[in-house]
Parts: sequence; structure tokens; C-alpha cells
Amino acid sequence: MNELSSRLNRERRFLVLLGVICLALIGGALYMQVVLGEAPCPLCILQRYALLLIAVFAFIGAAMPGRRSLTVLEGLVVLSAIGGIAAAGNHVYILANPAVSCGIDTLQPIVDGLPLASVLPLVFQVDGFCSTPYPPVLGLSLAQWALLAFILTAVLVPLGIYRNRRKP
Repeated sequence: MNELSSRLNRERRFLVLLGVICLALIGGALYMQVVLGEAPCPLCILQRYALLLIAVFAFIGAAMPGRRSLTVLEGLVVLSAIGGIAAAGNHVYILANPAVSCGIDTLQPIVDGLPLASVLPLVFQVDGFCSTPYPPVLGLSLAQWALLAFILTAVLVPLGIYRNRRKP
């Protein structure tokens, strides 16, 4: 096994780990929704979509044999993370300014009209308001944790590509 192949395998392992973490975050959100009764708002659902897209692209990227296809899928992971940053950042702003609305009347039909909302309504259907404050987890709101996760993804994936692809 040559050096480049070893580095690409490291990227693939990172992508698998990233995909598993994203699925675990969705699982944690479902736990909070079903067990703790914390209803998801439109921005929460958009964050779930971003996490799901990151996981799907990460798993597909990890299965790609070539360097170019791996890079394309890592780019899609980063784009999905940027979408998550937009949704989570907006959610953090709304929680900091409760007078601002997330536009549940505008966003709910759009989010509920997405295909997965009818296939998996428990996971992808809007049921709450963005301004509802829930107890923090380790000092941060769920939206802040999601924002942190999306920012880390958007930064660490390109850094990993750079580190693994530069000449030794």
C-alpha cells in the first residue's frame, strides 16, 4: 500500500465516523422529541435534513474508489454542512431574540411538503416553534450544539483533504 492510498483510507475512515456521528445526532434529536417531548420546529427539521445529507454523502464518499469521486462527495458534505450552518445559525439567532419568528406559518408547509416528511413523519415533520426554549445540554442549546457540529464539519473536512493530499 503506497502513501497516497494510506492517506485516502484515513479520509474514508473519517467520513464513516462523521456519518455515524450525524446519525447519532439525529437519534439524539429523536430521543429528545419522543421521550422528553421537545417538539421540532421547521429549523430543527432542516438541521436534521442537513445531518442526513452529510451522513449519506459521507458514507457514499467512503465507498468511492477514486480520489476525484471522494473529493466530489467531500465537497457535497461541506455544502450540506454550510446549509446546516444557515439553519442552525438562524435558530440560534431566534433563540437569542424571542420576538423574532422562524416563520412557522411560512416554513411549515414547505418543510412538511418535502418527501421524507410523508415517509418518516415522526422524524421530518414540524411540530413546534423555533422560539421555544428547551433546557440546555451541557450549557448549550440544541441549536448551538448543532451549529458547532456543522461548523466543525465545514472546517475539518477541507482541512483533512488538504492534510491528506499535500505532498509529503
